[in-house]
Amino acid sequence: MTEPSKVIHVRNVGPEISENDLLQLVHPFGVVTKLVMLRAKNQALLQMQDVASAVSALQYYANVQPSVRGRNVYVQFSSHQELTTMDQNSQGRKGDQDAQPNRILLVTIHHLLYPITVEVLHQVFSPHGFVEKIVTFQKSAGFQALIQYQSRQSAVSAINALQGRNIYDGCCQLDIQFSNLTELQVNYNNERSRDFTNPSLPSEQKGRSSQMGNATAIAAAFGGGLPPGISGTNDRCTVLVSNLNPDEIDEDKLFNLFSLYGNIVRIKLLRSKPDHALVQMGDGFQAELAVHFLKGAMLFGKRLEVNFSKYPNITPAPDTHDYSNSNLNRFNRNAAKNYRYCCSPTKMIHVSTLPQDITEEEIVTHLEKHGSIVNTKLFEANGKKQALVLFETEEQATEALVCKHASLIDGSTIRISFSQLQAI
Repeated sequence: MTEPSKVIHVRNVGPEISENDLLQLVHPFGVVTKLVMLRAKNQALLQMQDVASAVSALQYYANVQPSVRGRNVYVQFSSHQELTTMDQNSQGRKGDQDAQPNRILLVTIHHLLYPITVEVLHQVFSPHGFVEKIVTFQKSAGFQALIQYQSRQSAVSAINALQGRNIYDGCCQLDIQFSNLTELQVNYNNERSRDFTNPSLPSEQKGRSSQMGNATAIAAAFGGGLPPGISGTNDRCTVLVSNLNPDEIDEDKLFNLFSLYGNIVRIKLLRSKPDHALVQMGDGFQAELAVHFLKGAMLFGKRLEVNFSKYPNITPAPDTHDYSNSNLNRFNRNAAKNYRYCCSPTKMIHVSTLPQDITEEEIVTHLEKHGSIVNTKLFEANGKKQALVLFETEEQATEALVCKHASLIDGSTIRISFSQLQAI
């Protein structure tokens, strides 16, 4: 068994298989920073951003035979730990990704305080030339993007003008280098990727609700690999929540909490056991995320127990709340973005879709009954008012979320999620 490496060796790469085909093969698992086609040997070498991304890809393809254009290909770790300039020169390439100017840029954003979307990146990079495509990724190293210009000159101009600059004052610093890719593969036009030359692309993948399809979406959202403890193979959609505080809890509050991890189909409070409830999620992956991230969470003075239920689903009944058509389900749109924000409860909440003229004092007034607010920060992103609110404990932040998500402030329905930032 070859030692794990961030370089993947692909065999049986026929002449009909392009660089783009290979990029698409590993796209869900992370960023490819270098690619070498060994045409004479019908092989290729792909260097992922890190070893974890390569491991995720090979673990996935250990159970699923990879096939490109109807041809089975075979993947394994390369004996190379890193693709060097010499490896690339031997294939007729000149220099490595840092030295060789190219029309595609690899951008890492440090000190990410505010959300960065495709639109924000387009505003930053388009003054230097026509941007054809943008693909964004969340990596352990931080938020990254690949930006493809129409011309190499535009990319050179952008790297000279923007390297080391901040997108926002004092944060979101740009770290830019040349990629050695020749073409970006974009399948969807949404907040995470955009092909500006093909506006008719769909925003989400249609008709692919299989477990593997969702596993791929989640793997991509979590930066190439599922979170530790998530198998990605669970098919049980219903979870049993116990040790609830029956005096405080109701179906809508449970919805506000569990909808952080997936779409909610139905919720049923068990009348025979007032501290128990059943929550049916959209699929097994979402149920597994909820069990993983919420087990042991504190809410209304109780430590929640969250486990898979023996019931495959919740039968519609008068005492069952149906949320299948609720427009408050977060994963109907931008599912990949919402998967990316999944985490256990934190002390910090992110509040969005706020009224434009809101003040920090009004936000504090709206939330302070749920706990001691340590700090707040009101900011604007993409022309919309948002806020970060830091509570003294995770339990206080969780109570604020379950009670005030989807509540109204001056006619605006606010959205609340946990933030993974440690401080404001």
